[in-house]
Amino acid sequence: MMESLEKLLAKVRNHFNLMADREDEQQVIDDISRNAVFNGANVWVLIFAIFVASLGLNVNSTAVIIGAMLISPLMGPIIGMGLAVGINDLDLLKRSFRNYAVATVVSVVTATIYFIFSPYKEVQSELLARTSPTLYDVMIAFFGGAAGIVALCTKGKGGNVIPGVAIATALMPPLCTAGFGLATGRWLFFLGAFYLFFINTVFIALATTLGVRLMKFHQHVFITTERGRHAKKVLVTIVVLTMIPAAVMTWQIVKNELLNNHVKEFVATELQQNGTLILQSDINKDKQLLRIVAIGKKISEAQQKEARKRMPHYGLEKFQLRIIQEAQTDSMSHLNSELAQVSSHLEANHHQLLELSAENTELERQLNEYVRYENMSNEIRGEMSVLFPHIKTLGIAKTAEINSKNDSVSHFISAIVSTHGHMSLSADERNKLAHWLKARIHADSLVVVEK
Repeated sequence: MMESLEKLLAKVRNHFNLMADREDEQQVIDDISRNAVFNGANVWVLIFAIFVASLGLNVNSTAVIIGAMLISPLMGPIIGMGLAVGINDLDLLKRSFRNYAVATVVSVVTATIYFIFSPYKEVQSELLARTSPTLYDVMIAFFGGAAGIVALCTKGKGGNVIPGVAIATALMPPLCTAGFGLATGRWLFFLGAFYLFFINTVFIALATTLGVRLMKFHQHVFITTERGRHAKKVLVTIVVLTMIPAAVMTWQIVKNELLNNHVKEFVATELQQNGTLILQSDINKDKQLLRIVAIGKKISEAQQKEARKRMPHYGLEKFQLRIIQEAQTDSMSHLNSELAQVSSHLEANHHQLLELSAENTELERQLNEYVRYENMSNEIRGEMSVLFPHIKTLGIAKTAEINSKNDSVSHFISAIVSTHGHMSLSADERNKLAHWLKARIHADSLVVVEK
């Protein structure tokens, strides 16, 4: 029994063994160090990617924003910083941080310039989503960074992992939103977006650091013991100064998420009832107030009193409950009826507009059919004078032929010609002219008539 269990554990360990596919350590370090450098073409690629992302945020297009994230080189310096801390390489950390700072400044300045000159200043949902980080953003950044370093350290280079990490961690949109905040004077937008960018940066780098430590990368060897001690002190100081605000921010995010979940649970359990629609529930921490907006069937005073008593069970004992509600009166029902009628009229008008548009298109087609021969006259005149020099005039028109014995109508193109003097066209010339005109004006049926 024990032997079977050991074999099973061995198989499990083999499946989860990172070291089996690990790339050459120095090769990984060289690749990450090279991608951490930010100059030349990388700067221009970032600038263009920022413009694309800003346009995507401006027009509220998720697809455009994803495309911009795929071409952005922002991940390089961040992973470089995480690697540097993981292997105690102070020089790599300095280079990576310098390039990271340049990339950040270039991104914010580019986005600010775009939004200053952009005629669209509306706040779209994609912009709002980048101003208030949540616990999910922290987790996405950490696990995305972990997937990224594992992919970079394996021989297959992770296939589509790195582009996926770039999309999931969303480094560029917060910087673009920060630029929007600066351009429009919305400082809360700037601070919230930069806050999200900082959180993403820290946890991607943290995941990278832990990854290289777990994969047992060799620590950087310093020339002297004194330099090694100095570098470790600097590294520890940087890590502490970075992680303290990150930890405080993360704790605040966790507290907000827990509070929001408690509010949702409280509303769903204590206030939700048939015939009542909860439109909004928000918390004002400064005033210690939980505000609920509801319509439909009223929440009775007894229900409200009971709900207030149970607020401590949801961690909301510090907050006062205020419910703003309005029953759906007859006037509201009448208004809804009128709105339905207006909607019906609008739909009928839309169908009528489509029919008129189709008729207009058909009339335009018929008009073009009549005038296109006149428009072609200059081109035909030159060719005709060369091919048929003895023809004086040529008239082309669409003709409708009516049958007297029945109601059928046939259409063809008639070409009416006159010649210089009293010379007439021979049968061969008439045939040649008919073939030339049919090919030249793209006519299926054509008859040559001589005056």
